[in-house]
Amino acid sequence: VRLVESGGGLVQAGGSLRLSCTASGNIAMIDIMGWYRQSPGNQREPVARITNIARGGNEIMTYVDSVKGRFTISRDSAKKEVYLEMNSLKPEDTAVYYCKVYAMPLGGGWGDYWGQGTQVTVSS
Repeated sequence: VRLVESGGGLVQAGGSLRLSCTASGNIAMIDIMGWYRQSPGNQREPVARITNIARGGNEIMTYVDSVKGRFTISRDSAKKEVYLEMNSLKPEDTAVYYCKVYAMPLGGGWGDYWGQGTQVTVSS
């Protein structure tokens, strides 16, 4: 399972960015997809996650309190993609953003897979 993120960059405070993450490889199923971030000197923290409606129940999105009302996570399961729409960005949102999925490769067991990260820098 390979994950590739895109969409990071430099933006002024109050601006917007849209991150994308595409999963590829011999994947049988993807369950939860999410975004994490890590800024210098800090631990990696979860930002948002979204469940897979195909696994039962409703599609559920959860967010860390600091981004609620500003960030929106969505997914296109057919394309194996997850997105993070980030609005009203603040300098404290500056970090490397990582995509993570809980997936099952063909012939394998469920596991967590990470992307290589994309830098988001918000200037004041």
